[in-house]
Amino acid sequence: MANEKGRGATRNETSGRFHLPVREADGDWLDALPAIDGPAPRRRTSVTVEQARRIITRNNSPDIGFSQSINAYRGCEHGCIYCFARPTHAYHDLSPGLDFETRLFAKPDAAKLLRAELSRSNYAVAPIAMGTNTDPYQPIEKDWRITRQCLEVLAECRHPVFITTKSNRILRDIDLLADMARDRLVSVAISVTSLDPAVARTLEPRAPHPLRRIEAIRQLAEAGIPILASLSPIIPAITDHEIEAIVERVSQAGAREASYIPIRLPHEVAPLFRAWLDVHYPDRAAKVMSIIRDMRGGRDNDPNFTTRMRGQGVWADLIRARFVKARKRAGFTGDRLMVRTDLFRPPEGPQMRLFQILEEQER
Repeated sequence: MANEKGRGATRNETSGRFHLPVREADGDWLDALPAIDGPAPRRRTSVTVEQARRIITRNNSPDIGFSQSINAYRGCEHGCIYCFARPTHAYHDLSPGLDFETRLFAKPDAAKLLRAELSRSNYAVAPIAMGTNTDPYQPIEKDWRITRQCLEVLAECRHPVFITTKSNRILRDIDLLADMARDRLVSVAISVTSLDPAVARTLEPRAPHPLRRIEAIRQLAEAGIPILASLSPIIPAITDHEIEAIVERVSQAGAREASYIPIRLPHEVAPLFRAWLDVHYPDRAAKVMSIIRDMRGGRDNDPNFTTRMRGQGVWADLIRARFVKARKRAGFTGDRLMVRTDLFRPPEGPQMRLFQILEEQER
């Protein structure tokens, strides 16, 4: 399949990991279809409403720095070819390829569900992470505003939150974030994988321009919001030569810390990434995969805890050494951006809110 303009994946095969294998048309007659029917219509993004029962997801992974998260959307229009969340679309009998980028799911009741879960008497306060699976500020957030609504609940309850995004659309919520930052209730990670627009256009086709992300770091930092710049993922022979330049730029913009993860290729991501290499980087596709396999113990992917986030071997050690040196040169100290958990107050029930409204009217 040829690459569609503005999309990341070059393929759209449906996964058979969870259900019966799908049937796929085959034959010479397929080659004649464009001449008979004309070019295929341009693929458009669709959004399906998902009626979730809960909105907080919990995990006990030893190499993830949070225990609970919120994902307002499934699928992501940014179309990053390396996205480790792509395989989740297989649960819906959809392709982790183009379907993941074009057939999205939104959870409009997320804020309502969040309020209900935070109101439970046995709720244990711990930072909630947003953007850990799909980007909370992907383009459809402009209309759906689900991330904004969830942040409003968290701000009201003085609940701590971590946000990860590669979009400058987060600036639309700078009022909420600045308010929470004053009480050390929020930290934001902005992903900058490349400063080269040509690389970014193929790697993350519908994500904002890298310089817009740098500018978002600057504006958030000036508003007092602690920023971590994420270079994840670092892709050998594609983006690794930019490590030092990116670290320097994000430091100048006001980021307080920087981090990275070598590229991961779980499940269906590996064949999608290989196909992407064949289209965009055929001159070095074999070299890229050879280095990745060297960092992943001879496989396309290493699923093991701890090593999956760091990689192993000579290439992983080299990337790590370069990153550490660049981070020290930029003045980063390695301190974690911590948030407070002691200010939490459960959401107000409707009856309590009614009493407050009546009291305000009497005044």
